[in-house]
Amino acid sequence: MADWREDEIVMVSAIEHISYCARQCALIHVEKVFDENVFTLRGSMAHKRVDEPVGNVENGVTIERALPIWSERYGLQGRADVVEFRPDGSVFPVEYKIDTRKTSKHDDLQLCAQAICLEEMLDCSVPCGAVYSGTARHRRDIEFTADLRERTLRAVESIRAMYIQGTLPEPVNDARCQNCSLAHVCMPSIIATWPESSAFQPTDGEVPE
Repeated sequence: MADWREDEIVMVSAIEHISYCARQCALIHVEKVFDENVFTLRGSMAHKRVDEPVGNVENGVTIERALPIWSERYGLQGRADVVEFRPDGSVFPVEYKIDTRKTSKHDDLQLCAQAICLEEMLDCSVPCGAVYSGTARHRRDIEFTADLRERTLRAVESIRAMYIQGTLPEPVNDARCQNCSLAHVCMPSIIATWPESSAFQPTDGEVPE
């Protein structure tokens, strides 16, 4: 990442966090605070199979698990749960979640960031991917549209600004807080509520895994 300072590099996982709650993102990625609850533990269980960096071939598809990914252009780095390299030459990233019965913009943004990294790394087009639900054993296909890519890159810039400024946003104090593992650190019911002008508002009550 020659063009970026260390404090400017954005972790792909942070994109899901800021989409869900900017304060949660800052606590984890700026303050380095993390704690487990039933939802994060379930998420860890869902990732257990894909946390080991191994590759294999299934039905002609080369499958790479826990693949390191990065983007020099956008200052991104992280890891893709699964990337499928198909016989037709297409590249298809798959994000593993414990439960994706609801459409989640948080998952979509994170997966889109993975596609952006893969496109730069492999000099190819990655038009779509999928989120896999461990509970339902079902894939939800996602198309990486121009709008989704734009929203993903806006999230990246918001995270980078948060890194550099080292600020901690106000808590939201809403339905998201009930299932958040950091509620006892955040103290949303005590501190002022999140400003209505926030650029990142939830689409549902799902908690990032």
